[in-house]
Amino acid sequence: MVNKIFTIAAFIGVPVSIIGTLLHWSSIVMFVIYCLTIIALSSFMGRATESLAIVAGPRIGGLLNATFGNAVELIIAIFALREGLTEVVLASLTGSVLGNLLLVAGLSFFIGGLKYKRQQFNVFDARHNSGLLIFAVIVAFVIPEVFTMNMNEGKTLSLSIGIAIILILLYLAALFFKLVTHRGVYQVEKNGETGHEHEETPEWSVKKSITILAIATLAVAYVSENLVHTFEVVAESFGWSELFIGIIIVAIVGNAAEHASAAVMAYKNRMDIAVEIAIGSTLQIAMFVAPLLVLISLFFPSGMSLVFTLPELISMATAVLLMVSISNDGETNWFEGATLLAAYAIMGIGFYLL
Repeated sequence: MVNKIFTIAAFIGVPVSIIGTLLHWSSIVMFVIYCLTIIALSSFMGRATESLAIVAGPRIGGLLNATFGNAVELIIAIFALREGLTEVVLASLTGSVLGNLLLVAGLSFFIGGLKYKRQQFNVFDARHNSGLLIFAVIVAFVIPEVFTMNMNEGKTLSLSIGIAIILILLYLAALFFKLVTHRGVYQVEKNGETGHEHEETPEWSVKKSITILAIATLAVAYVSENLVHTFEVVAESFGWSELFIGIIIVAIVGNAAEHASAAVMAYKNRMDIAVEIAIGSTLQIAMFVAPLLVLISLFFPSGMSLVFTLPELISMATAVLLMVSISNDGETNWFEGATLLAAYAIMGIGFYLL
């Protein structure tokens, strides 16, 4: 039923987006249409990556979900950079970190916990990811803030470029570690079994999934480009700051596919994939997407430094520490999910009132 609604929304939303753009409809109306269309298209991307995940296994499946989920946000961010909206881009990166660690993970733990009293996932992966999270967010994002206090704009950008290159190299090394050199080394048994779960049949074939992913990504790119042009008018009309638009609106719209996929996986008790989507996506944002955007910004008139505001930094650091403390035991329940959601709500109110 839900898939049918998203399918109808996508097939209506794309042509309406094109027509509305050509006829110059109201920016506020188009903002709503663009957002709903991107969410509908994201559901296709989520279903396609879920089909690929069943074939590829939980780790690669989680990575695919995170990658294509973040592809939407990366596309939106590139168009925003081209328009010189660096504050919106930095805010959307913050929103992604908060959204994945608190909203996506919280929703997954909560929904899964309502069905199962106790859910388990690979504790070794959780601890490995915890170290990377602390490095990627607390070390790599806080260091530029501290060191650039007495730097000019040129030196700040140079430092950001250096950190960006290091982050990308370490992210690639982390993938190599997890998928090649130490693949299968840290396996845990679940409920006395070998961790083997019941066989699932993918909704679509590999070829069909890849085709749908490609078409949906192109459609998202078109809609995202036009969505960026509505930000200024929407901000003025509703009294929203660029910070709020980036952290809440762009992040939720851009991560819609991950929200849906992670919640579905948790409901099916496939927590390894649900956690990999939430935490893996955060790591990909912090260690690959953010530094990649720094390098891409060099091709535009205004370069983007990896320097966040103090509320953004404190919020991200708090989200990381909360997630690390909750996930390090390899188990979760609905109350831990509610705790993460409550933290997201508190931060959301704070950013709205800024």
